[in-house]
Formats: sequence, structure tokens, C-alpha cells
Amino acid sequence: MASINLLRASAPPLHITARPGVRIWLFAVAALIFAMVLIGGATRLTESGLSITQWKPVTGVVPPLSGADWQAAFDRYKQIPQFARLNPDMTLDGFKTIFWWEWSHRLMARIVGAAFILPGLWFWIRGELKDALGRQVAVATGLLALEPIVGWWMVSSGLSERTEVAQERLALHLMIAAATFGALIYAGAGLSERARATVPRGFVASAAVFVLLVWLQLGLGALVAGLRAGLIYDTWPLMGSRFLPAEAFGSLRSPFDDRATAQFDHRTIAYSLVAFALFQTLAALRSAPPALAQRTALIAGVAALQAALGVATLILSVPIPVALAHQATALILLGLALWHWRVTLMERGER
Repeated sequence: MASINLLRASAPPLHITARPGVRIWLFAVAALIFAMVLIGGATRLTESGLSITQWKPVTGVVPPLSGADWQAAFDRYKQIPQFARLNPDMTLDGFKTIFWWEWSHRLMARIVGAAFILPGLWFWIRGELKDALGRQVAVATGLLALEPIVGWWMVSSGLSERTEVAQERLALHLMIAAATFGALIYAGAGLSERARATVPRGFVASAAVFVLLVWLQLGLGALVAGLRAGLIYDTWPLMGSRFLPAEAFGSLRSPFDDRATAQFDHRTIAYSLVAFALFQTLAALRSAPPALAQRTALIAGVAALQAALGVATLILSVPIPVALAHQATALILLGLALWHWRVTLMERGER
């Protein structure tokens, strides 16, 4: 035991070549994406996502500035099925409310793009984005470029026949945003100094699996939101009087199209995440360094909080503040899980 402690004390920290500004930049952009996702969640919960029926990446940053401009935007909204079937009595003032949610979401996406591209070019020119860090930033760049394309593809699904966007596209849109957020957290966490530690390899694998489960759970949550599946079976722990509703899994597309199936899947993965996090913590307390055990305990606590917020969202019939807190905690859990995975790798001496 003494020799192990001596090894930990004498092991030099891993060498970091990037300047602190790169790390600040990565985490700052991740924070902006966090805000963008929450605004997107509010946009979905307020049924505002179809209020802007055109995609103008540059000129779209300017909102309507005159009464005629507002009326023209409202007239375009009147041409889609959502207005005719759900909001035929909407006034111009009511339209302005949903417009501002969607406009704010798109504005935040542009801010994220500028905050990523401009400093990123500067760091790249200075040669600070090289090797593993360069590859990680390249992955984030590709995801960030894909996100607005998928976002418009999502919006376009609700402009001709549907009264809302396609839930599969909504899920993909959120999962790409979450993956971008995660890629930035992973890259930023890799720029900290960590001493070598005796970390069993199994903890690296379990950390990676947990990250994947949280990311998939975010997608399932988006399916629940897109199908409005949170408005049925507002009981817990049973769904009505049963653990598995009779109508669930009626077809191959049930996980994507059926509300009962989507809610059941989301509940089941939530239970799995909490159990996994607790198991990971118990294992770490038995055979891992104290710092790793503390990280897993923190993750288990956030996973339990996330599950509790999910239950509250359900039984309270999806109030917007609670639903947004549920979504925010999911992103925090993903960020913590990725940070833990990256740090565990570094403690084993893997870059």
C-alpha cells in the first residue's frame, strides 16, 4: 500500500500543450449549447417551433420590424396545418409570442456558431489545435455544422401535412446538439493536468457505457416530447394499473410512433441509469481511488435527481418549469459523465 501511495505522489502530471484559453473557449461554447438546448426545449413545450416557416441563415437574424412585416410573417404561418387545425383563433399578438421563442432559439444557434468558429480559427492558425485535441475539435465542428441542417429538416416536416415536427427528427436534432455539447466537454476535460492513478480498466469501460446510455436517454426523452407522451399515464410507478401497458409494442415502429411505448422505454432506461450509477459507485468505493469514487457518487446523485424530476414532470402533467429542469439536469448528467470518462482515461495515462 505504501508503494502505491509513493507512486501516486511521485507520478508527474500529464503534459498539457494547449493554452488555458483553449479550455475556456471549449467550455464556454458548451455552456452556450446548454442554453440553446434549453431554449429549444421551451420552444417545443410552447408549440412555437413552426412559427417561422422560412430558413434564412443570414438575413433571418433580423426579426420583423414593422407592422407589415409582422403581418406577412403571420400570413405565412396561417398557410401551414398547425394554424388551421390547432390555432385558428390565434391573434397577431399570440403569434408574436410563439415567434419570439423560435427566433430566440435560432439566434442562439447563430451565437453558438460565431463563438465556436471565430476563436477556433484563431487557435487553429496559432497551431494550438493539434493531434488528439485537433481531432476532437474536428468532430465537434462536423456535428455543429450538421445541427442547423437537421434543424431545418425537422421544421420542414411540420409545414405541409403535420401539425408538429416529426418526432424522430426532433430526437435526432437534440441528440446531435447533445453530442456536440459532449464533444466539447470531453475535449476541454482533456486539457487539465491529472496525475497517474491505479484505476482498473473496467471503470473506463463502465464510464463509456454510462455516457452512451445517457445520450440515448436524451433521444428517448425527445421522442416522448415529440409524441406528447408525457401527457398520458401520469401515474407512477405503474403506468395506469400495469407496469407495461397492453397497447405498447404493437408494431415494429412502436418505439417511434406509439406514445405508450415511448413513455415505457423512457422510464425503463431511467431506472437502468440510476441502477447503473449506483452500482458504479459501490464498485468504486470498494476498489478505486477516492477521487474516482467521489466522481461516481456525484454522478449517482445527479442521476437520482434526474429520475425524480422526470417523475415530477409526469405526475404534474408536464409543467414547463419542471420539464425544463428535467432537460437541464439531463444535460448536466451527460456533461458529468463525459468529464468522468475523460478524467478516468487520463488517470490511466491514456490521452
